[in-house]
Amino acid sequence: MKISSCPDCHRRDFLRRAALGSAALFTVPGAFAEALTITPPMTEGPFYPDKLPLDTDNDLVRINDTITPGIGAITHLYGKVTDVKGNPIPNARVEIWQVDNKGVYIHSRDGGLTGPKRDDNFQGFGRFLTSRDGRYYFRTIKPVPYGPRTPHIHVAIYRKNKRALTTQCFIDGEKGNAKDFLIKRMGEPAKHLMVNFKPVPNSKAGELSAEFNIVLGVTPDDGHE
Repeated sequence: MKISSCPDCHRRDFLRRAALGSAALFTVPGAFAEALTITPPMTEGPFYPDKLPLDTDNDLVRINDTITPGIGAITHLYGKVTDVKGNPIPNARVEIWQVDNKGVYIHSRDGGLTGPKRDDNFQGFGRFLTSRDGRYYFRTIKPVPYGPRTPHIHVAIYRKNKRALTTQCFIDGEKGNAKDFLIKRMGEPAKHLMVNFKPVPNSKAGELSAEFNIVLGVTPDDGHE
């Protein structure tokens, strides 16, 4: 399993700027006098990969060393995994999976790993171990609708190889959110899963950034890896 940080300078620079931009949120004295809101769980859904792709790193846009990238609006998804007191959780495994630009998962019941319906250049699934300060990073595409579902990205967090959270994140302001049956069922807590997909300044390719910070329902007494 290859778990890497950004493989080229452009992505390293982006992650560095993103980390600096959000660092103040996690260092303001007294900011965590009260417990943070735990990131609400959501269903895993039926299409967690039943056969993992050969490449499972954090760059979903390129598979191994292929030249052709996956189709879609390149999105830098990043954030920090913390406990309820704001303490970072290092070495947590973050997994994401989502449909490609054609609305197909990498699952045998939804197009399989390859096939005429599927964008074979999009990885569809990725993993990343959080850093010492709890940060994670993925390069993926902006999610698109899937059947009756509004665009979303599935997220799972593992601590000591045990799944600690299964959830989904959504595009804040997306029209389809109002009709999505899972969002409607969740109600008010769904607001904590809404993510602002913002244009990356000076990106000629129209890249986006999306910050999704995750709070696990644990306390410092639980101990961290």
